Amino acid sequence: MSEPRLKARLWVHAAIRQCGVLAIPAFVVAKGDEDAGAVLVKLNRGAAGCEVFTQVRDGTGQAAWLPATGADPVPEAKADAYIARQRQFDPDLWVLEVEDRAGRLPFLDHILK
Repeated sequence: MSEPRLKARLWVHAAIRQCGVLAIPAFVVAKGDEDAGAVLVKLNRGAAGCEVFTQVRDGTGQAAWLPATGADPVPEAKADAYIARQRQFDPDLWVLEVEDRAGRLPFLDHILK
């Protein structure tokens, strides 16, 4: 049996609210399907580069996040190019950008390394 899923729009808005509580700027870069769209999260660390996280399932079937652009931050242009390719493949994809030099993502609790 699969776990219940929160609608994409509600998940994105909840993530933005969690960032707002910590004074972390977060905003929607691309709006996807309100109910079942997948979500990419772009973490912009300023001069240190960017990371993009994508939703996956771990070995036990639980929801998790994978650093889609690799273990280390990449230049923003490379992160944006990755996101553009994914949006061409899946136009229902949401893109949430978080700007935090410290790399805080309060809503991503299970990140695979």
